[in-house]
Parts: sequence; structure tokens; C-alpha cells
Amino acid sequence: MPGEASANIQAVGDCRFCESPLTESFVDLGKTPLANSYIDPAAISHSERYFPLHAFVCGACFLVQLPAHESPEEIFSDYAYFSSYSNSWLEHARTYCSAMVERFEIDENARVVEVASNDGYLLQFFKERGVPVLGIEPAANVAEVAESKDIPTLVRFFGVQTANRLAERGKQADLLIANNVLAHVPDINDFVAGLRQALRPSGVLTIEFPHLLNLLAETQFDTIYHEHYSYLSLTTAERILKIHGLKVFDVEELPTHGGSLRLFACREDSGHAATTNPRRIMAAERKAGLNRIDVYRQFEARVRAVRQDLCNFLAGIKWSGKSIAGYGAPAKGNTLLNYCGIGPELLPYTVDVSPHKQGRLLPGSHIPVLDPGVIAKRKPDYVLILPWNIKEEIVGKMKFIKKWGGRFVVPIPEVEVLP
Repeated sequence: MPGEASANIQAVGDCRFCESPLTESFVDLGKTPLANSYIDPAAISHSERYFPLHAFVCGACFLVQLPAHESPEEIFSDYAYFSSYSNSWLEHARTYCSAMVERFEIDENARVVEVASNDGYLLQFFKERGVPVLGIEPAANVAEVAESKDIPTLVRFFGVQTANRLAERGKQADLLIANNVLAHVPDINDFVAGLRQALRPSGVLTIEFPHLLNLLAETQFDTIYHEHYSYLSLTTAERILKIHGLKVFDVEELPTHGGSLRLFACREDSGHAATTNPRRIMAAERKAGLNRIDVYRQFEARVRAVRQDLCNFLAGIKWSGKSIAGYGAPAKGNTLLNYCGIGPELLPYTVDVSPHKQGRLLPGSHIPVLDPGVIAKRKPDYVLILPWNIKEEIVGKMKFIKKWGGRFVVPIPEVEVLP
């Protein structure tokens, strides 16, 4: 069974940041397909490729990480995730744009560059204000959607080489955005070094990522999947940036993705004054024990408890004669379902608003993904919210299920039937 490995094992490689030997297991989630490798039902007879989903923690720098079993080119070059299908995420982007424009006086004389710009979900709000923008996105199919919105987009992976190309062409950023991408790069040193190169001397860099503190506290193991190579605390992220000539001068705590951080950074010789927020949050991390290896060793037992509780709950639904459907087909849901061994016999189908996922099967579990309209037709007794991080948006959108007594269920940090 996944999750039965001992805490200390033979080294599986070196830490991708500090190159110390990786010997400490964080959590073993077994073997799963790539979380965004949705299946065409016509190709169901083709064998799926499974990779170990076993996260480790570096005993020297406390970077939680997955060994790179698959290349970024294989994972990201043709991508199933489009940011614009979440209303709450679009509102997050709109609010971010307004805040950055006001705080850093971003106008038509500035340049905003976003790394991992997806379908233009964020840059479109800067473009509406007349600000010159540039997206960098490795997934050609996603970048094509951004281009259709007149968002100029470079289809390439980001690192020092791409950053040098921007500098040579005079396209360094006044505001450089790297939101929810730092975790997605196997060569984190090349990526962060590139961020410094792509930034103008007086420019501002913002980085958003799910906070490791929340992952630990809320047992958010389903955020672990192959495209997330790293899981970061502020303490470790600040150290990585500092090594590459960047200083963190402010941090905000965000509710997104189950609890995220937004780092504000600049070149070390820049004049941006530091706030007290970074020290405050790093102190909270120390208090929670993120600098102690025993805290990481306790995580796996809590993960196994969540698996047991969810499987028992779904089995109880089945044997009571009640019905259940899933809502959403997120990557995190695929980690959850595959680790728990849940297939169509316990969760007959899920629904998703993205037409890029509808009509396909979830990787590994082979649960069908349908149009959300089937919920009103089939009237399930329960709806399991797989993207629990946007549960408020989903409950608001699907509140009509209460007309027939339907109830919402969230699986993380523990199985909960919402009132």
C-alpha cells in the first residue's frame, strides 16, 4: 500500500536547490498517471503511464519536493488547464491587477511580463488599462487562446536563456509576475536566476504559491502531483531568492489554493523598503516546526487517516442506496481519487465546466467527466467537491441541489458534509 514507507530511506537523489542527499520521506502516494492526462474514451484500451508520487523533504533546507520522473515538456507542452474557467480565479486576477497598478504606479509607460501566463486570464486586465504586456507560456494550445485575446505570448519554457533573450530585446519587466509557477519547475535555481535577469533594476517581482504551512496544517496532500515539483515555505523560498540576488520586501497571505503566499521581491540593490510581514510569517513557520524534521515525519499518518475516512464515507453512501456525483475535474482531485483507490463504483461520474475535460475520463480512476447540467437531471443526494479550494464558488453556483435535499461534501482536511 502507498504510504507505508519508513521515514528515513536510502537517498533517491539530491535536493534540487541545495544538492543535499534526499533521504527523508514526506509522503508516499503510490503510483499515478500525470494528473492532467485526461483520457479520450476511445483510447481507453491504451495503457496509461504511471509514475511514483512520492514526496521527500530535504533535511538541510526543508524544501519538500518530488523527484522529476517526467519532463516539463511532456507535462506542459499540451495542457488541459485553462485559468479562465474559474470565476473566482478571474476575480482574483482582476483584484491583483488593480492593487499592483495602484501600489507601483503601473501605467502605459511600464511593461508587465507574466511567466506561465496560461490563457491570458490575468494579463487581459492590464491590457484593458493600456499597459504593455507580454506572456510566457510553454503550452502552445493554451497560448493560442491568449493570442486570440491579443495578448502577445512567447511559447517557451522560462529560465536564464529566455530571460537573457528578453533583456537583449529591451523587454525586461517593471512588474514581473510568477504566480503559481515556482512549484512547477524542476530546475528551480535556473528559473529564479532567470527571474532576476528578466527584471528591470527598479522592477518588482511577485510570486504566488501554496503555502507549505497550510499544506501541513490542513493535510492538503492532494495538492501533490507530478507537475508540482516543489512545495514551499516562505523561509525556504526567501533563501532561494536571496542566493540569486533577489530580496523579499513584503509578503501577503492569500486564501487561494487552500492558503497561499504572495511574495514581493526586487533586486538586492533596489530601493524597495521592507515591511515586517516576512519576519512575522517566518516566525509563524518556526513556531509550527517547519524547521524540524520530526514535523514532516508526522504528515503521512494523517494522510492515511483521510484516505480511510473518505473510502468509508463513499462506501456508506453506496450501501445505503443513496447517490453521489463529483463536482470538478481538477488535478488535485486526481491525486485524491487515485491515492484512495476510488473509481466509478464509488463515484460514478463528476462534472466540470471546462469543455476541454467534458467527455473524457479522469486519469487512473477512469471516472467520466460530464457537463454540469447533468446534476439537475440526475439529482444526486450528495455532491463531492473535488476542487475544495473554491468550494464557496461551487456551492453558490450549485445551491439548487438543496431543492431535492442534496448535500455538498468536501474531502479535505477531513470528510465534511456541509450544512
